[in-house]
Amino acid sequence: MKFGARVTAGAVFAALAFGVISIAGILTPTGHAQNLGQRVVSGAVVDADSAVVAGATVFLRNSKNKSIRSYTSTKEGRFRFVQVNMSEDYDLWAEKEGRKSAIKTVSSWDSRKDFECELKLK
Repeated sequence: MKFGARVTAGAVFAALAFGVISIAGILTPTGHAQNLGQRVVSGAVVDADSAVVAGATVFLRNSKNKSIRSYTSTKEGRFRFVQVNMSEDYDLWAEKEGRKSAIKTVSSWDSRKDFECELKLK
């Protein structure tokens, strides 16, 4: 009986050593890896009185590589960015005629496929 136990333990060790059996999947956290894919970032640009602002420039800046996408708000004050990578962080803000909104963060930890917010010009 002891001989069989030693052979089994030896076989498991050999299988692990040669990569036949992997425990990496059991030990590796997968929380961040589940956040892959694309999202839509949209919303409205408003002034201090919450009236919609047409023609504002909305910026979406990748926090890692600093690339910037821009969008001009519609006559209803709306903006929309599609195919935004969910595994990266972004800064989002609006500007018009010297007025600027606060910068909002679109986080890779946020699992929403549709990220919607209001950007208020100050």
